[in-house]
Amino acid sequence: MAQLQSLDPHTSMFAQFKEKTGQIVLVNTFVVPKERTDAFLALFRKQAEFMKAQPGFVSLRMHQGTAGSQLLLNVAVWESTEALAAALSNPEFQRVAAEFPDDVVSYPHIFEEIAA
Repeated sequence: MAQLQSLDPHTSMFAQFKEKTGQIVLVNTFVVPKERTDAFLALFRKQAEFMKAQPGFVSLRMHQGTAGSQLLLNVAVWESTEALAAALSNPEFQRVAAEFPDDVVSYPHIFEEIAA
């Protein structure tokens, strides 16, 4: 399973799930060893298909850093933190998440829009 790290050392992902929100954006930065990129993306696509079918899912996009970067960035929009938390706690999601290699590091964080 990928290593989960807090992007903001003052606010854990689990603390963010306690907030009742409207629409949110989950930004998840992954550090993926170059030799694992293709395998990681195959697993990500499998996970994304599951998430797209979950209540409260709005959209997602995966981005890759340029110039040989090992960073991948997932930006997912959800109707609420409650909807995201329910999807992440689903046993099927947990099963797929466990397939990600231990040398992948994930930095998830939840954001709310405050200005356009």
